[in-house]
Amino acid sequence: MEEIVVADIGGTHARFSIATVSQGRVCSLDTPMILNVADHDTLESAWNHFRQTLGRPLPRRAALAVAAPVQSEILTMANNPWVIVRAELSGHLAVDNPLLLNDFEAVAHAVAHLDHGHQPYLCGPDHPLPENGTILTIGPGTGLGTASIIRNGTETLVRGAEGGHIGFSPCDDFEDRLLDRLRAIYGRVSAERVISGPAIIHICGLVADDMGEVNRNLDDKQLWTLALEGHDQVAMLGMVRFCRLLGSFAGDMALAHGATGVVIAGGLGKRLMSVLPRSDFFHRFIEKGRFETLMRKIPVRMIHYPEPGLFGAASALACQMAKE
Repeated sequence: MEEIVVADIGGTHARFSIATVSQGRVCSLDTPMILNVADHDTLESAWNHFRQTLGRPLPRRAALAVAAPVQSEILTMANNPWVIVRAELSGHLAVDNPLLLNDFEAVAHAVAHLDHGHQPYLCGPDHPLPENGTILTIGPGTGLGTASIIRNGTETLVRGAEGGHIGFSPCDDFEDRLLDRLRAIYGRVSAERVISGPAIIHICGLVADDMGEVNRNLDDKQLWTLALEGHDQVAMLGMVRFCRLLGSFAGDMALAHGATGVVIAGGLGKRLMSVLPRSDFFHRFIEKGRFETLMRKIPVRMIHYPEPGLFGAASALACQMAKE
């Protein structure tokens, strides 16, 4: 077994941990250290804080999941001021050939390598994800992540994508009006504008208008708390609408990718784990006209694991090391 460092770098928090890997598998993952991004000017500063707190030299192999596309030489994140220069990373962090991957691609690696017990049922046929075909992973959170897991029985490939940035496609009058409202603000309206944590603000604003309620200017954290606690009708109806929107998007993406299975992940996926199976998600997921029969055959599951981003980053590096 060999130790590696894994990190999951988001807009608000940076998570660091030590994992042990062997023969392409993750054997263990230590309890992570969670740091506030705002407390550190650079990734190197946060990395050194982790090293100093750990009290020993860090392993030389590392995998970093980053909330940004990772194809460029210079990585910038929408909600994080840290700038990562690929060519400087090994020297700054004292590691060898670090693996960089998109944060949601890391979650898809976790889905690919965690066993069935970590994938609770959402809807559709209640059986494990298939060993052949394309498993689509969708994660609403601060944004809307997508990735594909491609299996052929003996090999598994994971491919990140930016599916959350496709155009929003409304399905009823409420959603038509939501699109009109958002278009007036943003111009082009992506799916992420209506299926992410902050989107609940616009959804609840329209719900309040329809109910003749005064808009209270609550932030998304307050609205989600009210919705999940069941203490506010506007917030609860906003959450109902959100689940429908997520179901429609997941079904559209499943059709586009020829998916043989779908997994709902992400920060909101975790918070909505008890809500989605009782919501209109499944109705919207299968409501695809002539393809409803096909959609009913697709198993849809969720992911239940404390730190899927860290586990997935470790899994990705473990697979790479096994091939070296």
